[in-house]
Amino acid sequence: MEHLIAPIAKELNISVNQIKSTLALLEEGNTVPFIARYRKEMTGGLDEEQIRVISEKYEYQAALTKRKEDVARLIETQGKLTDEIKAQLAACTKLSQIEDIYRPYQQKRKTRATDAVAKGLKPFAEWMLTLPKQGNVENEAAKYLNEKVTTAEEALQGARDILAEMASDDLEIRKKLQDSMNNYGKIVTKEKKKHEDERKVYKMYYDFTSRVISIPNHCIMAMDRAEKEKVITVSIQFDEQYCINWAIRRFTKNRESIVKEQIEMAVTDGIKRLAIPSIENTIRAELSERAQKSSIDVFSMNLERLLLQPPMKNKTILGFDPAFRTGCKLAVIDKTGKMLTVSVIYPHQPNARVQEAKRILLDLCTRYPIDIIAIGNGTASRESEKFVAEFIRENKLNIAFTMVSEAGASVYSASKLAREEFPDLHVEQRSAISIARRILDPLAELIKIDPQSIGVGQYQHDLPASQLKQRLDFVVSKAVNLVGVNVNTASPELLKNVSGLSAASAKSIVDYRDSNGGISSRKELIKIPKIGAKSFQQAAGFLRIEDGSEILDRTSIHPESYDAAYHVLKELTVDPQQIGSLQAQEKAAGADREQLMKVCGLDEYTLNDILEAIAAPLRDYRDSYDAPLLRSDILEMEDLKVNEKLEGTVRNVVDFGAFVDIGMHEDGLVHISNMSKEKFSHPSEIVSVGDIITVWVKKIDEEKQKVQLTMLEP
Repeated sequence: MEHLIAPIAKELNISVNQIKSTLALLEEGNTVPFIARYRKEMTGGLDEEQIRVISEKYEYQAALTKRKEDVARLIETQGKLTDEIKAQLAACTKLSQIEDIYRPYQQKRKTRATDAVAKGLKPFAEWMLTLPKQGNVENEAAKYLNEKVTTAEEALQGARDILAEMASDDLEIRKKLQDSMNNYGKIVTKEKKKHEDERKVYKMYYDFTSRVISIPNHCIMAMDRAEKEKVITVSIQFDEQYCINWAIRRFTKNRESIVKEQIEMAVTDGIKRLAIPSIENTIRAELSERAQKSSIDVFSMNLERLLLQPPMKNKTILGFDPAFRTGCKLAVIDKTGKMLTVSVIYPHQPNARVQEAKRILLDLCTRYPIDIIAIGNGTASRESEKFVAEFIRENKLNIAFTMVSEAGASVYSASKLAREEFPDLHVEQRSAISIARRILDPLAELIKIDPQSIGVGQYQHDLPASQLKQRLDFVVSKAVNLVGVNVNTASPELLKNVSGLSAASAKSIVDYRDSNGGISSRKELIKIPKIGAKSFQQAAGFLRIEDGSEILDRTSIHPESYDAAYHVLKELTVDPQQIGSLQAQEKAAGADREQLMKVCGLDEYTLNDILEAIAAPLRDYRDSYDAPLLRSDILEMEDLKVNEKLEGTVRNVVDFGAFVDIGMHEDGLVHISNMSKEKFSHPSEIVSVGDIITVWVKKIDEEKQKVQLTMLEP
């Protein structure tokens, strides 16, 4: 196990013991959120991402070790395993390197070389490798003529085919080619004569060159897609002749020989016909894998920030789902997310019943104490935003509006879950409710939608589906457990993502609370069917009971630490009923932590968590992020001036920059080059989805209705 862990520790810059403890906890069936929150003393405070990476890298190291053992065994069965091969296998850090070592020994499908061997020409090829100085090659070839090989040229061709495959399989030659392509090669793309790219989506790649070693991930993704759609061809160009000459010298050892010309022909053929296409495919696959991993990282990071947007607590919200022909669907929800009413208006063409629309909207604003109008950002969104801004201004209402991403709203609205929740409503009306709820409590609403439908990634349809799903499911689980859930109000969709729970146990909790009028304490959870001791241990700390019989049930303190928490409260002379008060905050802040650790027998991590919970029992992790940007007026393209200062919301972060909603029809792009004067490697180091940022207008393209932005003050 030690040899598997050491490379991971070095790569992640953490101790071997931290990895051992983490793997042991995972082996015992503990979830990542539980380990990250309640076993910090064992992992040295590793977070969810570090634990996930440890698990993934350990699995890869285990697979690498198993493949090394398998290849060594397979070579040994042929009686060809040497100390040199053992050392080469031991040094491998990638599966592709192991396959290159195994290549000369693996059973091959029928090739020109295997065909030549079957015809009895292997001894002839081996004779050539002795580099004879005297004699006649044709005369030697004549010795190998038989019913399958009828001419000297056929014998020579067969021997060259065998030598060509040997050159292609040679480990050092393959390393040389790989090094040349990776470090000195260029990716070159060319436009195909006939293709379907009417909108010139891939115009940048019609004639594009980039060094292999430094090509950006988003360029790889774009090229892969353009190649798949048969718009371009992609190749790697490098100094082939240098590598061929190097390989020839390796085979001829710079000696003069009567077979030198034959060997030169064979090696050249082996490299051009066999090795280069094979290695180019490997490098292209590794580049694609790297780019896909980066895209999955970006997608998961964006999704996490979207899920963790701060809720607009205690607000009555009107959801506004824009459309032209079919009308704009409206839905009012109260401060708990309960639907109060639905309606429809037709403020836009082709119907354009503007005054009637304003009357209906005013009636809703008069009947209900609406604080915010949440407008979906789909079709007719900016026209609807203009209509709403004008309506608020005309009626002098103290109401703000905000744009809300409606990605996935239609998916939810047509789902079984939405039909069960609102069986009497149309799909569009359900969508308006979803849009409103997305700012009341983004996590609780977005959890109902397949993460892949939320639309905060790049090239998501080109990513390996299973890897993407696994990673996004992890992000959803991480977000839910970071925030915690109210066990008496959470939906089954929210509950099933809690550490230690499943869809079945989540339904069991909902059924139990419906039958018993609620759950009054965490202890009561153990009575619920499908909640065993392990499930209780993993889930209890993330399930909150705000008005229960046990005051600590409202906090993030785990029941296993209640005795210790009461001991801390006693030492601080804080009454349990006072947790969260100003006095409790002051006592927690001024505590002698070293003394408390000794007296209460606690480790540093658990004590810090207890003190934090005593000071802020209902703290919401999401409050540290920017709340949605509320507006009361709109921005038109003609209003904009170059160098004008604006505030906007980051909607999506990608490899080449960030898209920012500044209130225009289309989001503006801040290119990576316009983000910071400091050195950084990815836009995610500068901004995140949901951030409210200051930008300046860099360029206005009125024809395309696009705006380029900069975060660098002019």
